[in-house]
Amino acid sequence: MTGAVDSGTRRGADGRASALALSLATQISELARTGDLDEGAHLTEQWIADRLQVSRSPVRRALGLLDEMGIVRHVPNRGYFLARSGRELASADPTPEREEDLYFRLVDDFLSGGLDREFTAAETARRHGVAARHVQQVLVRMEAEDLVRRRPGRGWEFQEVLSTAEGHDHSYRFRMIVEPAALLEPGFAVDAAAFAAHRERQEGLLRGRALSSARATLFQTGAEFHEMLVGCANNPVLLDAVRRQNRVRRLIEYRHQVDRTRMVHQAREHLLLLDLLEEGRTEEASRALHTHLDRVRWIKTGIGEEPPVLL
Repeated sequence: MTGAVDSGTRRGADGRASALALSLATQISELARTGDLDEGAHLTEQWIADRLQVSRSPVRRALGLLDEMGIVRHVPNRGYFLARSGRELASADPTPEREEDLYFRLVDDFLSGGLDREFTAAETARRHGVAARHVQQVLVRMEAEDLVRRRPGRGWEFQEVLSTAEGHDHSYRFRMIVEPAALLEPGFAVDAAAFAAHRERQEGLLRGRALSSARATLFQTGAEFHEMLVGCANNPVLLDAVRRQNRVRRLIEYRHQVDRTRMVHQAREHLLLLDLLEEGRTEEASRALHTHLDRVRWIKTGIGEEPPVLL
């Protein structure tokens, strides 16, 4: 599948929500969770507007986003209704808010040049006015993700990472060469169990986890999906190359991964790739994967001409 795009499509016109709509969508989900609302509960625009103290127009846009994500469903002439119970939504808890906030403050510090490659937890704690033990907890998490490492004797340092749009573009172009080719390797074979597990994860994003999951979780879900596909080629050299790219691009992806509507489109594209490969349409899947990566590359970096869309 090559995909086609209207020549009039412009960057950002692929369904991404405004920051306000996304914020309200998150708050509406929280209302459903904290209120323990039942599946099928009627969510009126006026009730939400009153609770969140906003006008009805942005509420309508937020409900449309939630409808696309499968959290609510729109019934013509009747309005919006919860497609999942508040209890079910509560099962998709993100990383604790305080830790997540500090985590991304450190990421932003490093990528913006406000934090040296080598640093100490105590210095970082003073900079952000938090307890050193909180910084240490975040650094242990980042160490487990292979983003930082302990220096001999004292302090920490960031691992090799991509921190520029140009470097990010080069990484995606490398993946556009390697990943589609991996699907055409003679040793490629569908791993039924892995495909089923990743199908469930991608469908979970469509059911609302794209909205409720932490940015780190969303990155990991996508990275592991692509690693799984390349792993099916049964070529450890190719798999190692893709894993390395995922490691070095992790920080810049975390910083820019704010378009959760795009995560819904991405999940649908991932499911299409699974369908094509399970049906034995390998060459078509290879072309679709190239198109998918090229589109995401352009959305993340803005470099070059706008490529076609897959779906």
